[in-house]
Amino acid sequence: MYSFNNDYSEGAHPRILNALIETNVEQADGYGEDQYTLEAVELIQQKIGRSDVDIHFISGGTQTNLIAISAFLRPHEAVVAPFSGHILVHETGAIEATGHKIISMVGREGKLRPADIAETLERHTDEHMVKPRLVYISNSTEIGTIYNKDELIALSSFCREHQLILYLDGARLGSALTSSQNDLTLNDIANLVDAFYIGGTKNGALLGEALVICTDSLKEDFRYHIKQKGALLAKGRLLGIQFRELFSDELFFDLARHANQLAQKIQSALIEVGCSLLIHSPSNQVFPILPNQLIKELQKDYAFNVWERVDANHSVIRLVTSWATEEEVVDKFIEDFKGLSSK
Repeated sequence: MYSFNNDYSEGAHPRILNALIETNVEQADGYGEDQYTLEAVELIQQKIGRSDVDIHFISGGTQTNLIAISAFLRPHEAVVAPFSGHILVHETGAIEATGHKIISMVGREGKLRPADIAETLERHTDEHMVKPRLVYISNSTEIGTIYNKDELIALSSFCREHQLILYLDGARLGSALTSSQNDLTLNDIANLVDAFYIGGTKNGALLGEALVICTDSLKEDFRYHIKQKGALLAKGRLLGIQFRELFSDELFFDLARHANQLAQKIQSALIEVGCSLLIHSPSNQVFPILPNQLIKELQKDYAFNVWERVDANHSVIRLVTSWATEEEVVDKFIEDFKGLSSK
């Protein structure tokens, strides 16, 4: 049984494990003030091309989202998110538990447009309703799509015009940035959004995300928020060492590119045999629409997520490749799929 369920089933890239072992018995300051974390911060700032951004390492995506969003908002302020957004669907009400309503918009292909946000602003007009204040997007999105530069510029301009905070969930940012359709850089993102995070958990790290705060007004006392939410790790170096390794060269991008290439190999093969897709994804997630009987046959040898029902006889499945997925496994899956679908 091989799993295409997600991109965090494996542990960590060997270089990261080796770096953790090599530094294991060294003494270091706690709570992210160690030499490794400071070096990781500097390396990421260099990759971004801005030394004025604040960077904080947090253990996971949900923790990062709830700490950042709750820190950035006043009690009566709300989040605008696409209906497929991770904070809305897969975080067990974590944002709402901090006291902030999420306003759901349909959007398009998992993405928000200025028109979607304008619609929200038109509906929330006074103090009898929550006040839309933060716009949540993800790149890549939960259905594998990515934002291009023009789209992000349009969102950024709209948010700045209407005094809205633009926040980007980057759990799979590596996949987005190394997609063949991408035209954004880390520097572009830092200049267009107020805060974003660089996901390590889904891109070769044992765990960890790097939150990048770009707007000065959001930076003050942020470590207090991390501590209050229980996420300021005493052994913070465990996160710093991993991100130092990921960004000391091109490892972060190489791992994401590998996952993308194998996902695209699967997607191309499925299209070749006439398979329909929920959406054409340029990242490391693939969403074919398959007969339910074919899904049952595939599940004998492969694990994957059954995403949604299409009709009585067909469903969408999600196949996810990772930094550790082997091309031989992908080739075997394609061979098995072709054999089963031809019956």
